[in-house]
Amino acid sequence: MPRVPGGVRVVARPLGTAFVLRTALAVVGGIACAGEPQIAQPSHAVEVRRAVQLDTSPPLVQLADGGAAAAHRDRAPYAAAGGRRLSPPSTDEAGTQAGPAARAIAAGGAGVEQTAPGTRPSAEIVAAFDGLGASFTGPQGSATLRNPSDNSLAVGPDHVVQTVNTRMAVFTKQGGRFDSTGQVLYGPVPTNNVFRGFGGPCEEKNNGDAVVRYDQLAQRWLVVMPIFSRVRKGERHAPAPVAGAGAQLSEIGQAGQPGAEQALYRPPSPPPAATPPSAPAAPSATPPAAAPVAPDTQGVYAMCYAVSTSDSPLGSYYRYEFIRPLFPDYPRPAVWPDGYYVPSSTGDDVIQKHACVVERARLLEGAPASEQCVVIDDVNFLNNVDLDGQTLPPAGAPNVMLAAGGTQLRKDVDDDGIYAWTFKVDWKDASKTKVTGPVKIAVAPYHYLCDGQLTSCVPQPGTDRRLDAQGDKLMARVVYRRIGTRESIVAVHSVNTAAGAGGVRWYEFRVGARRQLQLFQQGTYAPDSSYRWMASPAMDRAGNIGIGYSFGGSPHFAGQRLAARLATDPKGMLTLREAVLVEGAGAQANTLRWEDYTQTAMDPSDDCTIWYVGDYLRAGDANYSTRIGAFRLPGCRPPKAPARRNARPTPPATTVKRP
Repeated sequence: MPRVPGGVRVVARPLGTAFVLRTALAVVGGIACAGEPQIAQPSHAVEVRRAVQLDTSPPLVQLADGGAAAAHRDRAPYAAAGGRRLSPPSTDEAGTQAGPAARAIAAGGAGVEQTAPGTRPSAEIVAAFDGLGASFTGPQGSATLRNPSDNSLAVGPDHVVQTVNTRMAVFTKQGGRFDSTGQVLYGPVPTNNVFRGFGGPCEEKNNGDAVVRYDQLAQRWLVVMPIFSRVRKGERHAPAPVAGAGAQLSEIGQAGQPGAEQALYRPPSPPPAATPPSAPAAPSATPPAAAPVAPDTQGVYAMCYAVSTSDSPLGSYYRYEFIRPLFPDYPRPAVWPDGYYVPSSTGDDVIQKHACVVERARLLEGAPASEQCVVIDDVNFLNNVDLDGQTLPPAGAPNVMLAAGGTQLRKDVDDDGIYAWTFKVDWKDASKTKVTGPVKIAVAPYHYLCDGQLTSCVPQPGTDRRLDAQGDKLMARVVYRRIGTRESIVAVHSVNTAAGAGGVRWYEFRVGARRQLQLFQQGTYAPDSSYRWMASPAMDRAGNIGIGYSFGGSPHFAGQRLAARLATDPKGMLTLREAVLVEGAGAQANTLRWEDYTQTAMDPSDDCTIWYVGDYLRAGDANYSTRIGAFRLPGCRPPKAPARRNARPTPPATTVKRP
């Protein structure tokens, strides 16, 4: 029998020339898949909410707050809320060192493995520098960063913006304004610094999992930050939505948002750290165990949005807060003409996702905006397609969501399909908003790398500690690119390989004349017995595909590498030899958590340069550094550039401090 991604069995029975599918999900219609029957399904409920609060921030440089001074405001409420936990650098997770002796591989999966490296020269790395991480120092001092890093990266005409867990920084990019790349202009500051003066939980709480995007269509920056602890406990709120419950408006977080623009604040360098007090004497007897804390069920969560008012990330922002009644973990923002799509997971112990879209046009204007959400049960992690380049999809085309099959909670860790939905929003009438799917797209069988997330997976030299691979999900970003009339979608995830290690499974899907998704090509990059995992893809304006990923496994420390193919190459092959962005020089022994995700970003200046960020450890460091790099692929020619202002020398800025 076919399966939906949550592992739920479905029963298909013929009805004339069509098929009616009965599932545990509430869905409408379906994305047609080449070679598959059309599917008729019931409609998902849509939840519509107004922003709780909105205003316009001062320029970002006036909102800066030193990383060290803000450390006490960090929050890590994952465990209490049922979501993924943040691990501080000193965290040790007992019982996680031992890894499985062998890796299972789905029957038939080896048939798409690329077991030899490409023969073309490696991609040209045109920029590389250290981002946030161990020993990083910027204008606002330094910061102690937690595991996992939750790396996110966005690139504009003149700047590179990075968020790592609970911190953000802004760097120069060589071009019209600066004559060099990688100088620190701003940071590290807490991510919630962009909401300074906004009020409410967006200003008060600094959470991990913040994500940054550059909207090439509007030439604006987008920062999305979830609130993981329950807030607004003394207020009345609508009950939490469920699948099939009907459309609702999202509640506004703050009255009067987004508010007026104000100037940004650049604080002085933070004072030297105070000498810590002496440790107290050890108690004479073992104290009694603390009583268990009851789960906090009062109040709601929130999602915070900040959209820049210009193409400068150091300018002012329109800021919004939307109440989320469900835990908003692992948000993956995607840019689409009719909205910013932000799916999230409602917890690690439930098989449920919350697919939301916020009113992009209104956010760009700084006007009151709304958000619509759909609850989808029995589904793996969702990713909405994120538009690369400035060529729009056909008018009115819905956004597409993809998910891997299987469900780790049910120990269902292999599948032979990728599952697709369409999400068509109607901002005038929420009852007409439709989520359609899932439809299975048949692919080569796969088995989650190391059976999924939060597992001991990748071995490291000199330690028994293994690293997590997040093998249960499609990784960010799932990218959409239109070249002429051709529409492509590229996705990646981490799978077991026949050599007993881990490989990058990648797909290119094409959108057909009737908006049906078709598998165009697929492959698993596994040229040797090392581990390649936690990848992120991009497609340049010529149709070339570049993929960055973590690389490791004894005798190699974990580092970052890149592989790629040209649009004219044989299907299923990454034909450019592997390029090394950074070699790891140390083992991460304090926690199994590794990155949770890496990320690519397309450079809007030429639509050819692919940027990428991932983690590594330097020799002698106990915690990670991040490496930001950019590479170009042969045959990609930038469009004719408009006249740009002359570059000026890079202003005085702090570089990464190295021991």
